[in-house]
Amino acid sequence: MKRILLMVARNILLVPIFWIRLCYHAAHVDKYTDEEHYKLLKFIDHRANVGGNVTINLYGSENIPKEGGFIFFPNHQGMYDTLAIMEVCDRPFSVVAKKEVENIPFLKQVFACVRAYMLDRNDVRQGLQVILNVANDVKNGKPFLIFPEGTRSKKGNEVGEFKGGSFKAATKSKCPIVPVALIDSFKPFDSNSIKPVTVQVHILKPMMYEEYKDMKTTEIAALVQEKIKKVIEKNI
Repeated sequence: MKRILLMVARNILLVPIFWIRLCYHAAHVDKYTDEEHYKLLKFIDHRANVGGNVTINLYGSENIPKEGGFIFFPNHQGMYDTLAIMEVCDRPFSVVAKKEVENIPFLKQVFACVRAYMLDRNDVRQGLQVILNVANDVKNGKPFLIFPEGTRSKKGNEVGEFKGGSFKAATKSKCPIVPVALIDSFKPFDSNSIKPVTVQVHILKPMMYEEYKDMKTTEIAALVQEKIKKVIEKNI
């Protein structure tokens, strides 16, 4: 909470202006392109990071596909994770988020701008429809971000179990799977401090469809989890 207040305080003159712009974008989603929405979000994100004493170190930028749809699969440490990836990724991407957070102020507007899909984990039919929608969007060239743990680990840099179901959209769209290892991404919002913090974002080599087409989703999940875990253990 202290860091969020610091982010706001150091951008106090910009906050009212960009809050109004963000709300307008969210209320008029079809008036703007994905690139225009994303440009606004990246500016807000960058200003928040600078104001909040957060530095992002990116590794493996060359592994972000330059064209076509793909899905980022990062480990999940906290609410800051998506902001860390947005800071380092120039291509607009959407997300799949749990329904419980869809009405939280600011997140609600961001979700609208990126045309996110909200997942009701208690509704199997709705979940299947989300998978189909994401797969269709990815086929049409849109990148996505999905947290395969389903919820944040709450154990810092320790990686939780990756769920096989999270990879169904990838197998249906036959897209590249891009593992992302986040290190210390829990610190900006989950530690009660305003001291400078550095978050590491490691973009791993994409797994192409030919590499995983014969694997079960549970096997893909275990493999991606292990790749990310090794990078974290090597760099903490």
